[in-house]
Amino acid sequence: MPTDTQPSPVPQEIADRIGFARLTKRAFDGENLFPLWQSLMTKVDEGAASAGEQLDLALITQLFGHKQAGLSVQTETLAQHRLFRSPCASAPPKMRVLALAADIDMGGNTPIEFLLETSGIELLTLYVVDGVALPDPLPAHDLAIVIASDSDECRAALAAIAARAANWPAPLLNPPHLIGHLDRDKLYRLIGDVDGLDIPATVPVGRDALAAVAAGHATLQNAAGGVAFPIIVRPRGSHAGFGLARIADSVALAAYLDERAEADYFVARYVDYASDDGLFRKYRIVVVDGKPYACHMAIADRWDIWYLNAGMAQSEAKRLEEAAFFHTFDIGFGRRHRTALSGMIEGIGLDYFTIDCAQTPAGDLLVFEIDNTAVVHNMDSPELYPYKPPQMTKIFEAFAAMLERRVASRLQGVA
Repeated sequence: MPTDTQPSPVPQEIADRIGFARLTKRAFDGENLFPLWQSLMTKVDEGAASAGEQLDLALITQLFGHKQAGLSVQTETLAQHRLFRSPCASAPPKMRVLALAADIDMGGNTPIEFLLETSGIELLTLYVVDGVALPDPLPAHDLAIVIASDSDECRAALAAIAARAANWPAPLLNPPHLIGHLDRDKLYRLIGDVDGLDIPATVPVGRDALAAVAAGHATLQNAAGGVAFPIIVRPRGSHAGFGLARIADSVALAAYLDERAEADYFVARYVDYASDDGLFRKYRIVVVDGKPYACHMAIADRWDIWYLNAGMAQSEAKRLEEAAFFHTFDIGFGRRHRTALSGMIEGIGLDYFTIDCAQTPAGDLLVFEIDNTAVVHNMDSPELYPYKPPQMTKIFEAFAAMLERRVASRLQGVA
């Protein structure tokens, strides 16, 4: 039986890789990864590349913006090899975690490497590929966590994991049946009645139905289950703001559809969450083992706000406000929305997830998205954001501590 200081033996069929965290950080810092890409491509052409090198090549290709080409390399690699090891900060490792991933683009699995990079916990990633059974026995590990997302591309992987979940040989965190609740059109039904929470109904609507509304042949309320203009619309299955738009009326809807080709969309009512100063504030909260932590705060003069388009690096005033959000979270934002956060956390039930949210003028917590795969990192400049490293370290340590507690609890139960 493994302990927290004596991990189980590692099978030989594990491919080492540079990994998501290190490659993404190098790209984030502005390093030219093209020479590395060329070197890996040469190895592939010569038939000398390891499976880990091929997976790194797939990621670098995606980082260059060539998503489909990178996914093609990844899928070809996973057809031959599915178990990979990320760099570990200590030898021997404290314990071994098995992450269960899907064959999807780089944003479709939890970027768990960032959470464990300095922990001394060894990370193995097993890709669960459609049509290929999970290994039996499974690779030796002390704890497993599902990192595949709720997207359509991950359905088969989640189903395969769910079929083995009842007999999993170690603690299994973020079980697949709970990840499935994060679908946009399911989430509001799950937590919509939580006090202090505003989560607009997200309604799936086909293109033909929206086109009828745009042409004046049908009302939006009839097509979208009672939702009225103004609305937020996005292609079904999209993330990171792809195709997201605020639509005020049927004329704007017609213009939107003219620019898009997708067959299915999500529609939700638009909520104006601007503060008294006219600026919009969007928060990311990380939940680890039932406890919420501040992750970031973006401030901008636009409703469709993300951290990278908010101009935080260019505004000392915005950064000071974000620092205050971090420092006062437990006695400020967290306490103010304690009822809503507690209700959400209980309803979601996952061991680890993130909440993208805002505060409405009425004081409710407005939920945009709850996800298990959002990026939580410590890549930002410590000179520009000196308040971030301590907060990210706090989150990372909480995550590692949760894993260690779960393993210890399992061992005590078996003893």
